[in-house]
Amino acid sequence: MAASPTVVPVAAPVVPVLSASSDFSNLREIKKQLLLIAGLTRERGLLHSSKWSAELAFSLPALPLAELQPPPPITEEDAQDMDAYTLAKAYFDVKEYDRAAHFLHGCNSKKAYFLYMYSRYLSGEKKKDDETVDSLGPLEKGQVKNEALRELRVELSKKHQARELDGFGLYLYGVVLRKLDLVKEAIDVFVEATHVLPLHWGAWLELCNLITDKEMLKFLSLPDTWMKEFFLAHIYTELQLIEEALQKYQNLIDVGFSKSSYIVSQIAVAYHNIRDIDKALSIFNELRKQDPYRIENMDTFSNLLYVRSMKSELSYLAHNLCEIDKYRVETCCVIGNYYSLRSQHEKAALYFQRALKLNPRYLGAWTLMGHEYMEMKNTSAAIQAYRHAIEVNKRDYRAWYGLGQTYEILKMPFYCLYYYRRAHQLRPNDSRMLVALGECYEKLNQLVEAKKCYWRAYAVGDVEKMALVKLAKLHEQLTESEQAAQCYIKYIQDIYSCGEIVEHLEESTAFRYLAQYYFKCKLWDEASTCAQKCCAFNDTREEGKALLRQILQLRNQGETPSTEMPAPFFLPASLSANNTPTRRVSPLNLSSVTP
Repeated sequence: MAASPTVVPVAAPVVPVLSASSDFSNLREIKKQLLLIAGLTRERGLLHSSKWSAELAFSLPALPLAELQPPPPITEEDAQDMDAYTLAKAYFDVKEYDRAAHFLHGCNSKKAYFLYMYSRYLSGEKKKDDETVDSLGPLEKGQVKNEALRELRVELSKKHQARELDGFGLYLYGVVLRKLDLVKEAIDVFVEATHVLPLHWGAWLELCNLITDKEMLKFLSLPDTWMKEFFLAHIYTELQLIEEALQKYQNLIDVGFSKSSYIVSQIAVAYHNIRDIDKALSIFNELRKQDPYRIENMDTFSNLLYVRSMKSELSYLAHNLCEIDKYRVETCCVIGNYYSLRSQHEKAALYFQRALKLNPRYLGAWTLMGHEYMEMKNTSAAIQAYRHAIEVNKRDYRAWYGLGQTYEILKMPFYCLYYYRRAHQLRPNDSRMLVALGECYEKLNQLVEAKKCYWRAYAVGDVEKMALVKLAKLHEQLTESEQAAQCYIKYIQDIYSCGEIVEHLEESTAFRYLAQYYFKCKLWDEASTCAQKCCAFNDTREEGKALLRQILQLRNQGETPSTEMPAPFFLPASLSANNTPTRRVSPLNLSSVTP
């Protein structure tokens, strides 16, 4: 008899949430919904979801007094459980989870039942984390389990089958299933949770963590609500579909969320993911002015400062975050990056370990610690760290790539190939993954595959300017001199056309090969120009001088240049060591290099 009054009255406060519209035409209604869900999640101890909703609500215009919603009505069951709930929530807030669960045992209201189950779950998680830190250390955490999960699954499963779980209960059931590695069941439950309670960001976020590719996303039956747009923007960022993500975020800004610090930070992360460092740095600097005490995403900001070797800025950021909260995982990661930039790798690893003691499931710290162990030549520890990063998030391409690099050091090319392939699947347009794959194929003597990888790396925009050199050397190895010369010429043109004065290690190699190639072709002017360029580099100076003497000798003997042997197009005139006009030959079709 008690079951029927439980369902009917509790549904009342949730009605506005269930009727969340699919468009953004009524921002006032959206703000009301956000304020409502911020309160509901806060009552249940779901603090991150509450914070997200409150931040988003803050970015919208304030509501007049007449439009502010009253708190949800209290049901008979809520009233009966009020004392126990109030006491338990106080214990919950100070992280006395077992104590909170003890006083909530036997409560019937949905709010109290959720807090009872959630307290038991968090108690198990806290014990697992404590055991991880105290007994094993963060690199051996894989064996420690949350003992409460199986009992929680049995109880929640019964409630689920009896259709007695509300949106929050479904969310917790999904989390328990995910923790037990029952991924398919967890996805189904999270999708159900988004239908029952579309405004709960936590359910959407958990769903994000389980989707591995765009195809998987297509088959999900998601509710048609404005929250779906935030979800899609987030999942596109996670899946490295950055153009689609940026378009979604721009749409959200256009409809009225321009003041949302969450959206601004996500846009900065998106630019970081496509390595548009200047744009990402600019947005992060703007975000820091707008929200100077923000700590979320500051570890990503520090990664950008690290890549640019901006020591003073990274030092300032580290000191600033220490003043705000030195015991946040992001702060520890920023300090770790600072020490890593100063080549103090032991200290850096220590701070990443500290971050993992604070939160053993923090993805960035595992990956960064793997990098530090690589620097310290501790390959076994690096492998463990990268594998833990993959356990946390299988979409972390940096961990897959790091594993590939580690096995490369261990001279295990088949393992390398597997991990680099996984990294490439996650970042199909990242030239670094393709170059690494090419090197692997080369070591395995699969030269046709290696050529494809190098050419593809160049085609997608070679970040490190190495793909063409490696492709040229491969053509050299296969005695395909014409294609090798083409690659070297294109490499040199790319270096000089970018306008940056950067020392490229393979520049001398390219000029030496071209000098010899043109010499064999009996194209004295071109050979002479390349030989003179060789004289500018220590490692090719003597060869350049010797070749110039040979060319001069042949010219004095009256040897005429060849007009029969085909040659690739030559360098721009501005690269010529002297102002002697060079004979221009029609460019060959570079597509012929493609295997």
